[in-house]
Amino acid sequence: MIDVIIAGGGPTGTMLAAELRLHDVRVVVLEKERQRLQPGSLGLHVRSLEIMDQRGILDRFLALGEQYPLHGFAGIVKPAPQRLDTAHPYQLGILQHVVERVLTERAVELGAQIRYSAELTGVGQDDDGVTAELADGTRLHARFLVGCDGGRSTVRRLLGIAFPGEPARREWLLGEVRTTVPPDELAAAIAEVRRTEHGFGAIPLGDGLFRFVAPAASLSDDPPTLPELRERLRAFAGTDFGIHEPRWLSRFGDATRLAERYRDGRILLAGDAAHVHPPTGGQGLNLGIQDAFNLGWKLAAAVRDRIDLLGTYEPERRPVAADVLRTSRAQAHLISAEPGPRAVRGLLSELMDLDDVNRYLMEKVSGIGIRYDLGDGPDLVGRRLRDVGLRHGRLYGLLHAGRGLLLDQTGRLSARGWAGRVDHVVDVSEELDAPAVLLRPDGYVAWAGEDQQELRDRLTRWFGA
Repeated sequence: MIDVIIAGGGPTGTMLAAELRLHDVRVVVLEKERQRLQPGSLGLHVRSLEIMDQRGILDRFLALGEQYPLHGFAGIVKPAPQRLDTAHPYQLGILQHVVERVLTERAVELGAQIRYSAELTGVGQDDDGVTAELADGTRLHARFLVGCDGGRSTVRRLLGIAFPGEPARREWLLGEVRTTVPPDELAAAIAEVRRTEHGFGAIPLGDGLFRFVAPAASLSDDPPTLPELRERLRAFAGTDFGIHEPRWLSRFGDATRLAERYRDGRILLAGDAAHVHPPTGGQGLNLGIQDAFNLGWKLAAAVRDRIDLLGTYEPERRPVAADVLRTSRAQAHLISAEPGPRAVRGLLSELMDLDDVNRYLMEKVSGIGIRYDLGDGPDLVGRRLRDVGLRHGRLYGLLHAGRGLLLDQTGRLSARGWAGRVDHVVDVSEELDAPAVLLRPDGYVAWAGEDQQELRDRLTRWFGA
């Protein structure tokens, strides 16, 4: 029997599949497209880079992307704060379909099964499991199903989960095309337009390709066309830059929606199926990957060890999504050329010269400022721990297998009874101001201290009896 069916083979779905396979969970990913080459994010933020490092696959992404300094908010460029709490103080420029390819390869290496041209058309469930119906008449049975099938999620619709929020008010055209204009001339023209219109731009992708974005004339449900993109470029820049040979064209709006709930019995939602927001700040891909990282080990615990942690998924991740929705909506507003938003943008630019303000916004966008409510304890509890150096290596090198970790600087504690679920490592770090910490498989601190009974209580809470 299949343990988990994942609807959607994008970055969220493939990340989740890889996490489940670390725990030997039998996974099938259903992807309705025969071949995916999707527009989307242009980079991985700090927390996503940390996640890849925790699983030992960061080098795969670094080899295919380009590191950029962290700076700014809503296009307001400021130097990054000094001594940001991470070992990866940069953003990695990498196309979404490349991220997806690497994560797909990772999931398959670990034993996940991915079925393309497999369109989900129906779902049913009872106390024992879930049934998925496909367009070709196939019926699959599993213990759980996760909808990672995007903003127009079939899974969410079939479950009747409401998706309240704000409809799109503005829209942009997006496309990867070739151009006849020399790169230097194009960059100068784009820079001039962006002095007043921050929602306009072009990014070189290599091999003669550029990704153009331009505000649309109005909202539309029709597929974008090359003549439409040319017209919008001329409207802002006075030239269409000789664009031709479109690789793909798309349109996106500033709609902001959040699923009313993330779970219905044995069926859960993750990624864009649970939340959509303006792409300003590039947080959508990262938010989905982090959903999968939070859910994977909890779902594996339910399947393999009958430990019920799934009730913590929505309370932890839905507030994070709500905050991202607010932040991305604010950034979308701030890039407007209208006088009001421009005035607010100027004031915010002044405030960002204050280190505390700049740091707060940077931690919010990068994902490293998240704190879950994991109970009483030092301020460290509920936060992810950066990759601190140890006497015998580094912290993230101990997290590759996706198990919990007791990092014990006292040498007096014990995790006996949780073998196979929690690794106990006695080592010391000059960067860690706590006698010992218990990390969940997602790298968040579940406990810090030196009391054995308190430790046993937290081990039982997160890793079973």
